[in-house]
Amino acid sequence: MTVACPLCTPVAADLLWQDALCRVVWVDEPAYPGFCRVIVHAHIKEMTDLPECDRHRLMAVVFAAEVAVREVCRPDKINLASLGNLVPHLHWHVIPRWQTDRCFPDAIWAAARQDGAVPALMALRPRLSAVLARLLAG
Repeated sequence: MTVACPLCTPVAADLLWQDALCRVVWVDEPAYPGFCRVIVHAHIKEMTDLPECDRHRLMAVVFAAEVAVREVCRPDKINLASLGNLVPHLHWHVIPRWQTDRCFPDAIWAAARQDGAVPALMALRPRLSAVLARLLAG
């Protein structure tokens, strides 16, 4: 029995930006407002499975997503992660972190250290989309 890859089928409601190689999506995680994921459209497992030019383009998108999250959310720190252990489809997590979030300074997947508090940030999706469009235009 083959299990469908959850990242192979885009969810239009989550889309912040896309091009022919990849898309940036909103991750609905209230404890980490502004959390985005950069997902390669093709079902590819590892960075080195991409041609070199696509690797560079993908990282440019990851870096643009980091800049957008920093600009819009003003976190204390950004975490970038490409794991793919559970879903072996190439994707990057762009995670805003605050010293007051529930797991800081550990990874967001660790056990909570505190109740956690993050800033109330308004209209994040359209603001992130606009910054991504500006950064990745042309």
